[in-house]
Amino acid sequence: MDLWIPVTLLAALAQTMRFGLQRQLKTTQLSSTGATFARYVFSAPLAILGVAIYAFIRDFGWPDLVPSFWGYLVLGGGTQILATVCMMGLFARRNFSVGIAFTKTTVLMAVPLGWVLLGDAVSLWGLIAILIGFVGVVILSDIPSDGDARFARRIFNVGTGLGLAAGLLFALAGIGYRGAVLAMTETDPVFRALFSLALATVMQTAVMALWMGWRKTGEISRVISAWRIAGLVGIASMIGSTCWFIAFSMQNVAYVNALGQVELLFSLALTVFVFKEKISVREVQGGGFLMVSILALILLI
Repeated sequence: MDLWIPVTLLAALAQTMRFGLQRQLKTTQLSSTGATFARYVFSAPLAILGVAIYAFIRDFGWPDLVPSFWGYLVLGGGTQILATVCMMGLFARRNFSVGIAFTKTTVLMAVPLGWVLLGDAVSLWGLIAILIGFVGVVILSDIPSDGDARFARRIFNVGTGLGLAAGLLFALAGIGYRGAVLAMTETDPVFRALFSLALATVMQTAVMALWMGWRKTGEISRVISAWRIAGLVGIASMIGSTCWFIAFSMQNVAYVNALGQVELLFSLALTVFVFKEKISVREVQGGGFLMVSILALILLI
């Protein structure tokens, strides 16, 4: 078995656990911004420690970094912050598994982004896969109603907007991070992943700390006070992000994302067994359409 396969499975599991812990922070103690900040502030020291230990063991020094590395890193780090904030807002409106399903629109979003930014053409099969995914998103976005709600309100709502925004932003983050990793001259995939992750996490922590100190006075202290859960968020984030970075440096993004869809199964288990939330038939159907779309898109393009 190739190493990227178990690494990707671990990344998906760790990311599911991190979203679940952040959801608890959002619903019980912190704002969406605070729950997002908890991810970075507690994982940054771990990321720095991880790359320092690995560099010492393997005798790596500070690498030569080209300007494009910093551009990709800023793109990935900035859009990931915004995507996580959108996810925290979505979790307050929809159950956990539906929230995770919306993040999987990232694969769909990558198609038009690839065409616009990289000139990648979309095949007929790719277009069909996108349409199947749109059906799944529409089904998932159909919020519960009393029977009198207008169709437009049921489909076009805040939850849908947050979910699609998160998918778009996560797609941009993936493009940025993969670009940063590949822009490094070192060939060791673990070092490239750990180094890029450490810089990105430190940057994200600093940016969010400055913004929250200006606009969210007192929220930083609440994040620190919630260290028991927030610390676990940081650990899960560190494990998941490291594994994603390593997998992207070892294998094509399409294959990594395809295997990463197992996160939906993990999130479904958390929804039922941990959060004690019910899964409706409509949500199962929507998730099924989305899964077919994502897998078809990856396998056929």
